[in-house]
Amino acid sequence: MTPMKRRNLLSLAASAPLLASGCAAPSSPASPPQAPTLQGTGDLGVVVERAQGALTLVNTSRRAAMGRVTGLGDLSHASVVFSRDARYAYVFGRDGGLTRVDILAGRITHRVMQAGNSIGGAISADGSLVVAQNYTPGGIKVFDAATLELLADVPALTPGGERSRVVGLADLPQRRFIYSLFDAGAICIADCADPRQPRIATLPDIGKQPYDALVSPNGRHYIAGLFGEDGLAMVDLWDPAPRARRIMKGYGRGQQPLPVYKMPHLRGWAIAGRHAYLPAVGRHEVLVVDTDTWAEVGRIPVAGQPVFVMARPDGRQVWVNFSVPDYDRVQVIDTPSQRVAETLRPGKAVLHMEFTPRGESVWISCRDDNRVQVYDTHTLQAQASLPVDAPSGIFFTARAQRMGF
Repeated sequence: MTPMKRRNLLSLAASAPLLASGCAAPSSPASPPQAPTLQGTGDLGVVVERAQGALTLVNTSRRAAMGRVTGLGDLSHASVVFSRDARYAYVFGRDGGLTRVDILAGRITHRVMQAGNSIGGAISADGSLVVAQNYTPGGIKVFDAATLELLADVPALTPGGERSRVVGLADLPQRRFIYSLFDAGAICIADCADPRQPRIATLPDIGKQPYDALVSPNGRHYIAGLFGEDGLAMVDLWDPAPRARRIMKGYGRGQQPLPVYKMPHLRGWAIAGRHAYLPAVGRHEVLVVDTDTWAEVGRIPVAGQPVFVMARPDGRQVWVNFSVPDYDRVQVIDTPSQRVAETLRPGKAVLHMEFTPRGESVWISCRDDNRVQVYDTHTLQAQASLPVDAPSGIFFTARAQRMGF
């Protein structure tokens, strides 16, 4: 080997650690650069601080907080979706704010005030578009996911030409989105192949006051709960000409419903085997539905009016929380027996639950105790308690790989 080749090899060997760490060589021995801490995003998430307009950033493997981001506005009814690489969280605030947060850097990258009253949004399957659903003004808005540039403003109208509130927005394959119109009794499918000129297909007369909706894990069925009547509207999206049909019609069987203190949510999508588990509006019951026939096959009495009915990822359990006055409790349903197996009292004002990606733990927000409780889902024993100011929604980055989340 020649002296020249030997010097070149030694030079490359000396620089290898610097190349591997992604850092330039230090300018002087007295002030070496600080390499950033490298970590993946698969076990990260955010907890909404409802009263502070902030996010607590968490690591689900360590069951610990890792930072905090402030300045997100009114988060009294906030929701979050994630970019495909799970680095960025898109936060939809009640005040119409849409904020893009870099959860690795712990900072806001973009923020726009896009509406007067907003309750959520979705991200396209390819990760390129973010869509907000709005109460005021009614309709949806389409944004570039990288820059939050507004690409389209699509109004939602009643048959009389008035604006309708939009609920139940979810992503579909191929840059499509689906949502319901609370004031118009309709479901809309938006094809955003050209995001500046979305094509809207409207399915009318789906039932009174759809209040929330979900998409099945395979993207085939969209189900909207109806607040104005006992029943749900279901659309088979694999049908060449999708139409809405009523399922679970009249499940109250003429009984007088209780006053509804908090609207139930469907987005948790509790499905186990061939059964779906859904909250009954104004009743102390969880409805059991056969997903082959979409007929009711059972009811499970529970402690109060269900708000979230959420299945552990393996479907072995369904966890339920409740509206006032029973919102200090969480019940665990054993799906093979379809019975309540355990009642837990994690804390005051349980608002939300989120399972870790494989379901070994569940995180529960206890707003009035200013903490998040973490439970082992097999032993039902507490694993950790994190101090968080008035926590509400909990969102883990595993949602980035799930349709409808």
